[in-house]
Amino acid sequence: MAITEKALNRPATPNDSATSNETATPNETATAGEGDRPPPTPRRMTSPLALTLLLLLMVLLQSPLRRALAAPVMQTWTTVFVAVMIQALPFLVLGVLLSAAIAVYVPPSFFARALPRRPALAVPVAGLAGAVLPGCECASVPVAGALVRRGVTPAAALAFLLSAPAINPIVLTATAVAFPRNPEMVLARFVASLLVACAMGWLWHRLGRTDWMRPPAHGRHEGQSKGEAFWDATRHDVMHAGGFLVVGAMAAATLKAVAPEHWLRAAADHPVVAVLSLAVLAVVLSICSEADAFVAASLTQFSLTARLAFLVVGPMIDLKLFAMQAGTFGRGFAVRFAPATFVLAIGGAVLTGAVLL
Repeated sequence: MAITEKALNRPATPNDSATSNETATPNETATAGEGDRPPPTPRRMTSPLALTLLLLLMVLLQSPLRRALAAPVMQTWTTVFVAVMIQALPFLVLGVLLSAAIAVYVPPSFFARALPRRPALAVPVAGLAGAVLPGCECASVPVAGALVRRGVTPAAALAFLLSAPAINPIVLTATAVAFPRNPEMVLARFVASLLVACAMGWLWHRLGRTDWMRPPAHGRHEGQSKGEAFWDATRHDVMHAGGFLVVGAMAAATLKAVAPEHWLRAAADHPVVAVLSLAVLAVVLSICSEADAFVAASLTQFSLTARLAFLVVGPMIDLKLFAMQAGTFGRGFAVRFAPATFVLAIGGAVLTGAVLL
């Protein structure tokens, strides 16, 4: 008993500490090391998991979905949506391939050598160059930025930016296919778009200031091989433009199937309201120019002039183009350039429609 009391009263030595650590239980050791472990990573919803859950939900709800799709409204919606997608998708893919090839394989210095030195003459030449160089609006903004970066006068680069997505052969062919009974729409779209592009180029040359336009940064394809840049541009533009095409087809199908006929007729019967409505719709939908003709052709309640406004405004200014222009040339440029383009595009469409349609 005395020995036990002496052992209890004796002060702890370093050896005792080492012994006590060696005899610690596994639970104590695990508890002591938990503070050093990183916190568990939260699980995220991945695309395959989301698709699997969606398919499982559709299987479980197949009976209600079948009844809903059998409704006349849904049949009309599905018919219009599928028709627009099937007609527009080949032109979209072809336009993206050609625009990627031009953006990657045609050096920007070519345009600087080909354009006249005088800005007043360079503007219409750059505008007409859009007729022979296919490209959607997604590609025209970085190409225009590359032109400015290589010394092309901004007025000519902006004329090319506006004309290339609107009057290139792919877009005009798609317009002819979408309006087989109105071949004059092809000429009207070409004339109105070229007129607005040149007018905006001359307007910028006359009133634009250098401090309104930020020098464009290097393009996202610089530093890559040509093959890598081509496929990177193709993948990006197909996914980007294809998403907007789906949204546009859904909107056109919804207008045809859900919107009351007398509402659309009331808007279409007033020429000013019809033009403004479709011009705003073109800005909101942000459809790729290779596919917008098929959406416009489905809006049969509206006049040809109103649908021409839709085709002229869309490739020149919409939500995605505003964002791309602000990112390439600066916000100060976009907030001045976009409203002026919108007003001139409506005016050019109305003037051309009154003469040719």
